[in-house]
Amino acid sequence: MISTPAIARSGMQAAQAQLQASGHNIANLGTPDFRRSQVQTSAAAGGGVQAMVSAAPAAGHAIETDVVGLLQAKNAFLANLAVFKTSEQMMGSLLDITS
Repeated sequence: MISTPAIARSGMQAAQAQLQASGHNIANLGTPDFRRSQVQTSAAAGGGVQAMVSAAPAAGHAIETDVVGLLQAKNAFLANLAVFKTSEQMMGSLLDITS
């Protein structure tokens, strides 16, 4: 089993992939025949999450999906960051107690 900070870090990396994909899609709204980037997440063995970026099967835009994706990814990143920071603080407190 992997550590809590490693799980939180994998969540931040997945959120970052979603932020990049959504930003890329929004930046290419005016590009003819553009195929949007999509991010699929799955549970990683032992804990955490993996993100895979792929192109949509058909050309087209979905600005509402991309804006919602930006908001979801931002919130997911911040939530995982809070877990990461709290875990590090708890470890520091534990080390202070045992020292």
